[in-house]
Amino acid sequence: MNNPLNFPVLVFVVSFIALWLSTLIGIGLHKQLGKLDDVTREDFSVVRGATLTLLGLIVGFSFSLAVSRYDQRKNYEEEEANAIGTEYLRADLLPVDYTNKAKDLLVKYLYQRISFYQTRDLDQLHQINSNTAQLQDELWAAVRVPATAQPTPVIALPVAGMNDVLNSQGYTQAAWWNRIPIAAWGLMGAIAIWSNLLLGYGARSDKTHRLLPFVMPFIVSLSFFLIADIDSPRGGVIRVRPDNLVDLSHSLHPRAHSFVETKQNQTP
Repeated sequence: MNNPLNFPVLVFVVSFIALWLSTLIGIGLHKQLGKLDDVTREDFSVVRGATLTLLGLIVGFSFSLAVSRYDQRKNYEEEEANAIGTEYLRADLLPVDYTNKAKDLLVKYLYQRISFYQTRDLDQLHQINSNTAQLQDELWAAVRVPATAQPTPVIALPVAGMNDVLNSQGYTQAAWWNRIPIAAWGLMGAIAIWSNLLLGYGARSDKTHRLLPFVMPFIVSLSFFLIADIDSPRGGVIRVRPDNLVDLSHSLHPRAHSFVETKQNQTP
């Protein structure tokens, strides 16, 4: 089931409508109950200011969480490229037959990792994950067999490098699953609705009544859109691109580069 937070435009539309309605309700209560006296308005202003300040803090905190997770995904993409590139070189330390096999598998694995970052289709993603798991088994077998037959410090280097390749994929997957909690979104939405309700209720003039239902809901909804866009690994416009992995394919053996480019051109 698709997570609605993976669609930032939907987050913007839903939040704008909810905040717009809450502001209109506040304005309606203001007209129905009448103007506040000076003493009550002073207390009301304190409550409204505190609520808006809390909303600003929550939005800023959520934005910081989204950016930190985005940076984490970028760092792990770089680490994956470094691990695969290093292991591609260390594969030369294996016996000749295993060297060619390991390099061929690493090229196929590199394509799967590039596709993992680029795809938005869930069915294709499941296939990529399945292919990745199968290739990981084959890659480990490609270094385990010669290491078992000839357990030397030299053979241990490609074994350790392959372990880094497999671990880096796990770290990447964990980073892509690490999202802003639903509870944080719910709290942020509740505070935003209450803030707009108080803004509508505290409006003083008809001119303010005409502006409030649009200005504040639009600004807050735009903030929600930006947070959801950065926090969504696949659904947003701001995404982590596999620049390091693609660059690695350019620097590998020409046959590896040709293989990756062919596979990318075949991907719809």
